[in-house]
Amino acid sequence: MVKKLDGKALAKKIKAELQQKVQTLQSKIGRPPGLAVLMVGDNPASAVYVRNKEKACSQVGISSFGKHFPAQTSQAELTQVIQQLNQNPEVDGILVQLPLPEHLDSTSLLYQTDPSKDVDGLHPMNLGQLLRGEKGLRSCTPAGVMRLLQEYKIELQGKQAVILGRSILVGKPMALMLLEANSTVTIAHSRSQNLEAITRNADILIAAVGRPEMITAEMVKPGATVIDVGINRVTDEAGNSRLVGDVQFDSVAEVAEFITPVPGGVGPMTVAILLQNTVERWSSLLE
Repeated sequence: MVKKLDGKALAKKIKAELQQKVQTLQSKIGRPPGLAVLMVGDNPASAVYVRNKEKACSQVGISSFGKHFPAQTSQAELTQVIQQLNQNPEVDGILVQLPLPEHLDSTSLLYQTDPSKDVDGLHPMNLGQLLRGEKGLRSCTPAGVMRLLQEYKIELQGKQAVILGRSILVGKPMALMLLEANSTVTIAHSRSQNLEAITRNADILIAAVGRPEMITAEMVKPGATVIDVGINRVTDEAGNSRLVGDVQFDSVAEVAEFITPVPGGVGPMTVAILLQNTVERWSSLLE
């Protein structure tokens, strides 16, 4: 029987630990941790993510400094807001919710963010520390995957890990974290040839391509651990919509030993690590 890696349950456990930490340290620091999530426009998926993040903040005891901007907001306006948040001593973390409207340059905004407040772990300085194996803020989704693997005591050392997807958000930092754990890492992508041969070699297969149910049972090595980072909304002929991952869950569950569900797998872990990064940044004020 396949075992589900329950990200929802683990995220709940992490949030309870963070809540306890905030309650313990708040009197010493003199204020709660603060997180600013900036959202531009009306992307429905982003709106859900931001609501979930704000709800999770209130559960843990983190103050929200979030702002919602109209779609036509200029680059200069957002840059100014980020610079003000950089200077605000009550804000420990700043996150720009992606995707942004097309006229905005997300990379430039990321570069404006103080690296010590980049709780998404995507600033070049934080990615550079990850590359060098130094301590620093880690990208939330790959760090959430690593925490999930650790919780279920899945052996990584010497194992073949295949990552489908090479984004700066998931694929590349995920590869670095698995290398740090002594896995042998392959990154596959849209131009990779003989994809099935590559994926069938994986003891740990991580799908992060954003293509609904692309990974089928034939692509999975029997007994593998399959981590599904994809979240895709699909609509059937009757007009009913549902969320699916990049993995064909039912067929792959017949082959794999461990699998993450969608929803309830990697998604809740991303939010939990975001909160953890914010609380760690805040608690470092005592050091």
